Amino acid sequence: MIQNGYLIFEDESFLDSTVAKMNALRKNGQFCDVRLQVCGHELMAHRAVLACCSPYLFEIFNSDIESHGVSHVTFEDLDPEAVEILLNYAYTAQLKADKELVKEVYSAAKRFKMERVKQICGDYLLSKLDSQNAISFRNFASSMGDARFLSQVDAFIQDHLLDVSEQEDFLKLPRLKLEVMLEDNLTLPSNGKLYSKVLNWVQRSLWENGDQLERLMEEVQTLYYSPDHKLVDGGLVIEGHSEVFGGEEDHLQFVQKKPVRESDQRQMSCSSSGSLSPSNQAANAPKQTARREWKYIASEKTANNNYLCLAVLDGVLCVIFLHGRNSPQTSPSATPCLMKSLSFEAQPEELEEQPLSPMHYARSGLGTAALNGKFIAAGGYNREECLRTVECYDPKEDRWTFIAPMRTPRARFQMAVLMGQLYVIGGSNGHSDELSSGEKYDPRTDEWTQVPELRTNRCNAGVCSLNNKLYVVGGSDPCGQKGLKNCDAFDPVAKTWTNCASLNIRRHQAAVCELDGFMYAIGGAESWNCLNTVERYNPENNTWTLIAPMNVARRGAAVAVHAGKLFVVGGFDGTHALRCVEMYDPARNDWKMLGSMTSSRSNAGVAMLGDTIYAVGGFDGNEFLNTVEVYNPETDEWYDCAKAPSPLSD
Repeated sequence: MIQNGYLIFEDESFLDSTVAKMNALRKNGQFCDVRLQVCGHELMAHRAVLACCSPYLFEIFNSDIESHGVSHVTFEDLDPEAVEILLNYAYTAQLKADKELVKEVYSAAKRFKMERVKQICGDYLLSKLDSQNAISFRNFASSMGDARFLSQVDAFIQDHLLDVSEQEDFLKLPRLKLEVMLEDNLTLPSNGKLYSKVLNWVQRSLWENGDQLERLMEEVQTLYYSPDHKLVDGGLVIEGHSEVFGGEEDHLQFVQKKPVRESDQRQMSCSSSGSLSPSNQAANAPKQTARREWKYIASEKTANNNYLCLAVLDGVLCVIFLHGRNSPQTSPSATPCLMKSLSFEAQPEELEEQPLSPMHYARSGLGTAALNGKFIAAGGYNREECLRTVECYDPKEDRWTFIAPMRTPRARFQMAVLMGQLYVIGGSNGHSDELSSGEKYDPRTDEWTQVPELRTNRCNAGVCSLNNKLYVVGGSDPCGQKGLKNCDAFDPVAKTWTNCASLNIRRHQAAVCELDGFMYAIGGAESWNCLNTVERYNPENNTWTLIAPMNVARRGAAVAVHAGKLFVVGGFDGTHALRCVEMYDPARNDWKMLGSMTSSRSNAGVAMLGDTIYAVGGFDGNEFLNTVEVYNPETDEWYDCAKAPSPLSD
């Protein structure tokens, strides 16, 4: 074909033919310049081909760039068949692995940093996840340091704990048996907060008292659960002391004040066999070097005052049995037995004491939204880093689980639902002040994909969906010192950004939402001066109009829409994190103060589920929060426990 003076010919069979010939040359050892020694087996290949598909081998070859002979790379801990499968993939782009070899291929792909292969193998293993293999899969995911894989296995175990507990792998796990003495008429709460206190007690026993985990499991340990919900060492109570372990605010206090950083998850050296050997060194290790995993995974009430829990203690996957008894004079006769026929519903007196389940991570500056009846909390930051993880709350189960993490760590952003998908735009990744990137989440595939970037980097901007478009309002300038007036709209069909009318007042950290076909920008700050002003956008004439101001100036507030009114929650007034809440009635164009939250929260997230407003995370002025509370409009009250009369529409 002649085109623009050039002869153009496309040979569609050339690439396939060349690839097949190169792989044949590899197998025949022809023109090969690298030897992989894998557990006594020698595999020949071409350095350039491997460098193109394996960043790990590229680094090795690049450091040996002056070598003109044959490179030798030795692996003593990989499966030769798995490496051969990866070599075939490198030459043919076809991955063909026997199902019994998928774990070995995953391990080799992890070493070679072949992320696509690792993801494909992980997805295959997750598709085969069931009650019989859940424990072995968790041990494998833990040994690989794969946070995404691990979170999905843990979510499965949470949903199927009793079925998992009947399997042979589960029955072989180390067991910690605890007897918890109770005051008369007091019952143990069947929620994760109790086990957080138990983890604190175990940590203290290991690092402050010098005990070993094996020793703790040799006999039944006696603890005391006080009427004010503290967990106390039973021996100290009997001797007349009252030292308290695991108070309400000191979750995992003996290792770290906050949950483990996401960047540390890949470095945790968790046991893959259930052996107790890791704790031998941990008992005498300095506190600041203890970085193994401590985690509550799941629990069930199995009988009256009998509880079963699966947790990771100092990197060791363990079963914890709890038996509550009212009489300190008697002792347990046997380990509690599982009784699937019994009801696992909490009793009314327990519900009054049961806090709503907290998120796995404390987060401030997070993005939140309601999607398919669930509460989605994404990203945010704690004192040390911006987060990628995304958690999903099911109000019917009172349970948080992980969904696919975002592609980019980000905080100081807002999230909106558009055409059944979640959108996040801009924010900060903790390294640069602002991001121009955006991404969207498809709940059908559990995947995040990129969307076209903003024309300017934007942090602390408001995000809202309106008339099948996504709007980004205000935000911080590149220096982070002034608010912006900019307003941009994204068309998800055309995949293009367009400019809209500018705000009347510069704003960053404003709360933005849609109500009755209008978009509202609420409060925020011009520079660091908090605003009580509010403006409304009319898409029909592309104009912003100032409306009645709030009673309280605030930035970093959250907003929800209920029954045709706006509910603005918390924020920061320039001096303090706020508990106060106010409501805007567009028919009256006025604001009314409502009942305050149980906690002060700035840069928190809110969403409507049914007829209930949920508030999560944020910063209370001292601590980053992972707690949840709900608002009942009928009673004008906030609750942080399950006794809240929170009607949910089906």
